[in-house]
Amino acid sequence: MDSRTNDTDAGGESGAREVEVPLRLYKVVTVFSTMFAVAFVVGGFIVLDTATQRAELSLSEIDLPLAVLGVAMIAGGATIYAFATRFRAEGMGKPKDDADEQSNNG
Repeated sequence: MDSRTNDTDAGGESGAREVEVPLRLYKVVTVFSTMFAVAFVVGGFIVLDTATQRAELSLSEIDLPLAVLGVAMIAGGATIYAFATRFRAEGMGKPKDDADEQSNNG
């Protein structure tokens, strides 16, 4: 059984799978996902900072919907980045599960 097609962890649940795509698509996915992830995280911190007035407001004065939006934007940026790291281009090294070669670096 090939470990790349049946990628499960010790608990029997499906693990993170890498998606092999052409180099051109890999570049597009990497550039745009990183750009969107950074924009969402930075924008989320700006929105959160606005909602708390630079952390100077008391808890009852915070604009709660805006603060929730800021935290959601930060989480969204992290999610975009996490899913984008699943892609790899054809010929980009071996997946971690393939242990055909010996490690002689130490």
